[in-house]
Amino acid sequence: MKDDNLLLSMCLVFAPLSLMAIGGGSSILGQLQYSVVDSQQWLTNKAFMDMFAISRVAPGPGTLIVTLIGWHLAGWLGAVLSTIAIFAPSSLLVVAIAYVWHRHPDAAWQKALIYGLAPLAAGLVLSSVHALLQQARGGWIAWCVAILVAGAAQTVRLGPLALMGLGAILFCALLAVAG
Repeated sequence: MKDDNLLLSMCLVFAPLSLMAIGGGSSILGQLQYSVVDSQQWLTNKAFMDMFAISRVAPGPGTLIVTLIGWHLAGWLGAVLSTIAIFAPSSLLVVAIAYVWHRHPDAAWQKALIYGLAPLAAGLVLSSVHALLQQARGGWIAWCVAILVAGAAQTVRLGPLALMGLGAILFCALLAVAG
């Protein structure tokens, strides 16, 4: 069995991130990367990016990257504890908020909460994108493709998989031309 301090440290890092994941797992990727690479030094940037890539192609929520990190650090017990740490706090918070939400329908604070959290979620997602693009090996090409795909997502009626495929093709084409 791995060091108990490591298991506790993983829970103490991942549980607060669970409560920050407003807008989904993408919103915490920047902080997650900082926590596991820079602060705790559990992973290298390359290992984090590899786990990020695996978590993107695997079915399920994007926060399953935490399960991969836990597994890498402490085996099956690390995978289970890190998964509980990333999902339990936010799940309990949602249950509590849903209970209060339905007891007070059409309250003014509900609209304030909805309109106030939307820009917060967008900002967290954008900061995560920035942090990931900083570590991507694609350099300026990755930035250009990301901006073009984001613009296309707002204007073209294509699904996310088609946009991802087109973005990959565009990235490879630009890399071939530049390289």
